[in-house]
Formats: sequence, structure tokens, C-alpha cells
Amino acid sequence: MTIHPTAVVDPKAQLGTNVKIGPMCVIGPDAQLNDDVTLISHVSISGHTNVGEGSTLYPFVSLGHPPQDFKHKGGRVSIKLGKHNTLRENVTVHPGTDVGRPETVTGDNCYFMVGSHVAHEARLGNHVTFSNYVQIGGCVTIGNSVIMGGLSAAHQFTRIGDHAFVGAMALVTTDVIPYGSVIGNHAHLAGLNIVGLKRRHFPRETISDLRSAYRLLFAEEGTFKERLADCSRLYADHTQVMEIVRFIETQDKRSICMPHTGR
Repeated sequence: MTIHPTAVVDPKAQLGTNVKIGPMCVIGPDAQLNDDVTLISHVSISGHTNVGEGSTLYPFVSLGHPPQDFKHKGGRVSIKLGKHNTLRENVTVHPGTDVGRPETVTGDNCYFMVGSHVAHEARLGNHVTFSNYVQIGGCVTIGNSVIMGGLSAAHQFTRIGDHAFVGAMALVTTDVIPYGSVIGNHAHLAGLNIVGLKRRHFPRETISDLRSAYRLLFAEEGTFKERLADCSRLYADHTQVMEIVRFIETQDKRSICMPHTGR
């Protein structure tokens, strides 16, 4: 373990093996840094914050300070970061609230670029990538392998499904289906994330079936409810299509992001 002499580390903080804490870092008493965590410099970690093993935090990362929710009364809340995450300069993550979910959680192998923000009570999956200055509102749920372009944002309570892509400067105010690609302000569905599917080596047949299901789901004929039922019946044995169907069926706080025509 290496701690720079200018760092301020509370003796009650829990530090794993091979932790490296650089100059001018401030670590509070309830922080937990697991094995092989590296803090480059000027990192501030407060509250009940658990940083997963093998993670790297760059200068001016701030974790665990009180959430920006006026309803929060100061009760015990926390952050749990997964393993092997990279938080670049000026990234901020806030804990949960005592009036909602008490914990903010990220998965493993996430990459948060400069200035991105994760608000209170967010739930993030594995392999999530935020480009510069992505802003995530409170209670947002983001699936696995989601990529969000620079300066994009997700409104509170929205959901973004697995393998979705959010274009640069898009404002997401409605739920984004798994494998979907959205652009614009406000964001609209622009098709499937075909580039992401190919990069992640989805079989050609799977991509073809997803294309067909997408065309059926967002066709002009019939109501959306009828098309959803048809999709569920025709693709009942198709794992990825049924992920989309279940995602839509569990819609709660927000409506589903639709193509630009508003159908």
C-alpha cells in the first residue's frame, strides 16, 4: 500500500492490499477501497462509499457527498462501485437517499469520461461507457454495455436497456429499448444499435431477427399494444427480442422512446 504524505486518510477507512493513494486525496472514515484501487491525485471520497477492486480514479473525482435531492434528510446512504471501473477527471457520483433507494450502484468494467455525473439512486450495469460530460439524473437505470455520447443526459426515472446507444447531446426523457439507438433533443429512436451488436459479435441471424422484430414493433399498422402482442407471439423463443418485449411491458415511470414520427 502506498499513501502520499499529502493525502488525508481517516484511520477508520478500510483499505485493501496494493491500494495507491496519490497527492492531496481526502478519504473519509466510512470509505472502503478494495484491493488494487488507485487514486491518482486530488480525489475526495466521503460517506459510505465502496470502491471495487482494480478501479482507477483520476484527479478531482468526487464520491459520496450528499445527494442533490431536497427531500433527503441526512440519513445513512451509500455508493457501491463495481470492479475495474475507470473514473476520469471531475467525475461525480452521489449516493442514494433516505426517502428512496439508499444506494447508488454501478457494475464492473465501466468507463466514465471527464465531467460525467451519476446522480442519487442510479443503477448501472456492467461495461457502461459515458463520454465527456454525460449527466445521469436521479433514479435512472442503465443496462449492460450501454454507450452514451458526449454531453448527453438521461432524465430522472428513465431506463436505458442493454446494448443501447445514446448519441452525443441527446436528451433522454423516455425509456430506451434494449439494443436501441437514440439521437436528438428530445431523444427519439433512430433504429437499432447495429454497430454495437456487430462489435460485440452478435450472430448475423440474431441481428436479422432483431431488425425484423423492430420493423414489426414500430410499423404503421395497428396499435402499439397489438404490435407488441404480435412480436411476443412470433418471437417467443428469441432471447434478445423478448428482452425488448419484457422491457416495454415493465414500463413504469416513463413512456417508451419512439421513432421521430411519434408513432
